[in-house]
Amino acid sequence: MKNYFEEICEKINNQIKIEDIKIVDNSHKHRGHKSFTPNKFHLHLKIKSLYLNSISRVSAQKMIMKILSQDLKTKIHALEISIEK
Repeated sequence: MKNYFEEICEKINNQIKIEDIKIVDNSHKHRGHKSFTPNKFHLHLKIKSLYLNSISRVSAQKMIMKILSQDLKTKIHALEISIEK
């Protein structure tokens, strides 16, 4: 069975041309928060993509949010996206 972060990478790679992706799990930083849910992740995606850099930041982030829309309903509580050059 693939780990969940590999699934996220695969979903994004299947729809957008990217050179590199790193996923940082920041869930541990939010344990004391009132809305913390242990079965949902707080993630930071660090994506290197010439394509995403060629469009507006808002459009790039919307694209990624759309790809992960189902995950945002079920497995991801917070998502930070950095498009790196």
